[in-house]
Amino acid sequence: MGTLLNFKNLYFDAFDDSQPKFLVTLLKAYSIFCALMISMAIYAFFYRAFTGFEF
Repeated sequence: MGTLLNFKNLYFDAFDDSQPKFLVTLLKAYSIFCALMISMAIYAFFYRAFTGFEF
């Protein structure tokens, strides 16, 4: 749990005192999009692994 809190603190500290605010919002949205895509790829891999990799 400490590792997740450390990542959260790094994430919020990275965007402190950043300008312009539009760019900060865009980068935050992009990081959420990337996390979503990575989680979907991991899900797809495990789904294929547990169903036998049949095409």
